[in-house]
Amino acid sequence: MKTHRMILVAFLAAAWLHAGAARAQAPPGPAAPSPALPGVGDLLNAVEKATSPQAQGGSAGKDWSAPVKLAVVFGALALLPSLLVMMTSFTRIVIVLSFIRRALTTQSIPPTVAIVGLALFLTVFTMSPTFARINEQAIQPYLGNKLSLEQAFGKSNDLLKEFMLRQTRSGDLALFVDLAKIPKPATMAEVPVHVAIPSFAISEFRIAFEMGCMLFIPFLLIDLVISSILLSAGMMMLPPAMISLPFKIILFVLVDGWRLMAKTLVTSFVY
Repeated sequence: MKTHRMILVAFLAAAWLHAGAARAQAPPGPAAPSPALPGVGDLLNAVEKATSPQAQGGSAGKDWSAPVKLAVVFGALALLPSLLVMMTSFTRIVIVLSFIRRALTTQSIPPTVAIVGLALFLTVFTMSPTFARINEQAIQPYLGNKLSLEQAFGKSNDLLKEFMLRQTRSGDLALFVDLAKIPKPATMAEVPVHVAIPSFAISEFRIAFEMGCMLFIPFLLIDLVISSILLSAGMMMLPPAMISLPFKIILFVLVDGWRLMAKTLVTSFVY
């Protein structure tokens, strides 16, 4: 029960961040009315409801104090990195971006913090439809006392699992179903979370490495051409990477590589 509360608060925090980004990008002028989005106060109220004696089956005892509630909130936020890496599009995006830097042989340019930051915001962008559905179908009804904690958590879990299974290859899913020794699920809702997550993870690894391999090919050709030219000119002591680096950067800039990669990564996810 405690783990469920912490994961739900993590979902609340993610939806709150998504809501802030959506408000910042909203165009000026009148807009259609939309349900209120959760804020920090809503997060604390949700924790208060989840930890109240009524939410715990009417058990005796006082409600938790404000410092304890804040500790629960920050403890739940500590789970966000694991959820972000293994249950969202972050894994594929950060691997492909790392492949780009490796193929360009620019060492630490762009720096790691920039690669991770870009991957994070591309993840927020690609996960926006799923986060919006979680907010609309689970978090808002829970904050409006229309769903219980368990129902809200189950709905959030189902929506996130639906996203993961859409990206998962059937062979990877079948592998973990066999390893778990469970009957073959007839629908996505019947797939257990402990089967869906590793299936999704290895599928993301494979897709990311396939994209990275395709990225390496044009830069590898440049290295081969430069090496052949230097060898024919008798300059065997000159490192080919030093000469090929400017040509790689020029090629990547001329084809507008960052825009193409962002478009390819976003459109590679199935909704």
